[in-house]
Amino acid sequence: MYYLDASKEALNEEYALVKKEWDDVKAKGLSLDMSRGKPEKRQLDLCGEMMTILKTPEDCKNENGFDVRNYGLPTGIPELKRLFAAVMGVGEKEIFTGGNSSLNFMYNLIVDGMAIGFPESEKPWGKYDKIRFLCPAPGYDRHFGICQHLGIEMITIPMLPTGPDMNMIEKLVSEDETIKGIWCVPKYSNPTGITFSDETVRRFASLSPKAKDFKIFWDNAYLVHDLYDEHDRVLNIHEEAKKTGKGNMIFSFMSTSKITLAGGGVCFVASSEENIAWITKTLSLEGLGYDKVNQLRHMRYFKNVEGVYAVMKKHADILRPKFESVLKEFNQGFGDTGIARYIAPKGGYFISLNVLPGTAKRTWALAKEIGVTLTNVGATFPYGIDPQDENLRIAPSNVLPEDAADIAHYVTVCARLAALEKLLEK
Repeated sequence: MYYLDASKEALNEEYALVKKEWDDVKAKGLSLDMSRGKPEKRQLDLCGEMMTILKTPEDCKNENGFDVRNYGLPTGIPELKRLFAAVMGVGEKEIFTGGNSSLNFMYNLIVDGMAIGFPESEKPWGKYDKIRFLCPAPGYDRHFGICQHLGIEMITIPMLPTGPDMNMIEKLVSEDETIKGIWCVPKYSNPTGITFSDETVRRFASLSPKAKDFKIFWDNAYLVHDLYDEHDRVLNIHEEAKKTGKGNMIFSFMSTSKITLAGGGVCFVASSEENIAWITKTLSLEGLGYDKVNQLRHMRYFKNVEGVYAVMKKHADILRPKFESVLKEFNQGFGDTGIARYIAPKGGYFISLNVLPGTAKRTWALAKEIGVTLTNVGATFPYGIDPQDENLRIAPSNVLPEDAADIAHYVTVCARLAALEKLLEK
C-alpha cells in the first residue's frame, strides 16, 4: 500500500495490522542494540597474532635497528609511514603517525588552532569573537561534538548524492572570514554511505576561502572499508590540491581502529610537508612521540599494502551479510509504502534511513519501547537537531547477521506505525 495516497479507511485497516505486530514484538521482551558502529568480536579476533608478534627484545628493533621501546622517531617508524602513505596516496614526508585515535588528533589540531593558530593565522582562532565550521549533514556526530564543546558555531551544509552542496560551500567560504573549517567524510560518508564525486573533490581542492587559515578536515575513516570487489573510489584530494597550490589547506586522517583493534590501533594524518613539519614541532612540546611498539606490531602484522587489503577482505566477509540482511528487510518491510528512503552503500559502517518527515523521534521511541536501541535521533546533525525529524542512522556491524535482520524488520514496523499515526493524526 502506498501510504501517502491511501484512503483513511485503508490506513486504519493497515494501522490495526501494524499495531498488532508491534504489540506482539513488544511481548517478546527484547534487548537489542544497533546504536553504534563498532566492530564485533570476530573482527577484533582477526588480528589475534598481532598481540604476540613481538616476542623478544630483539623483535623490538625496526628495519633500521632502532629499538622502538625507546625515545625517538617522533613522526613514527619509517616502514609504517611508507605503508600508510601508499594507502593514503601521499609521500613519506607528508604523513605523521599518531596514537590510537584519529578523532583525538582532529580534536588536538583544532585545540591548537584555538590556542595558537595555524601557520597562516593572523591570530589564534580563540581570539575571535566567533568562528564557524561548515558541517555537511547528515554527518558524524563526534565531529559536531568537537565544535560544540569548543564553542565553534556550526553551519549545516546539505548532503547531495555527489557529496556536500559545493555551490553553498564555495559561496560561504568566499564571503565569510569567520568560517575556519569544514568536516568531511569523503568515502562512504557517515551515515549516508555517499562517496564524493571527482568534481566535488576537485572543487574542494580549488576553494578560495576568505579566511587565510581555512582548513579542510578530510576524515578518511572508511578509505579501505569496502564491502564488495566493485567498490567506490574517491579522488586523491592531496594530488588535486598540489595542482591548485592549496596543499596547506587540507588535513586528511585515517586509522586502523576498524582494521585491527578499535581501542589499540594507530592513526595517521596526511598534509603538505610544511604542515607536517609544523605538527611535528608543535607536538614535540606535548610529548616525545606515540607508541612505536604498537606501530611495529602493526607493521609486522600487515607486512605490506597488500596485507592491509587482505585483512579488509576478511572484514568485508563478516560485515557484508549484515548489511545485506538489513537492506533485504527494508526492501520487504517498506515495500511500496513511500515512507522510507535509503541507499545500499558499497562500504563503510552505516545505512542512513530517512523515514516519513516528522516521525523519526516517534520511530526511535517505538523501537526503544519494544527493546531495540538505535542511535539518538538528531545525532547526525549539528546541535543534535534534525530539522526534518526524518533521519535514523542504522549501524549493523556489532550484531549477528540474524539479529541484524530482526532489528531491521522491527525498525520497519516502528517506522510504519509512526507514519500511520501521523497520517491518521492519532
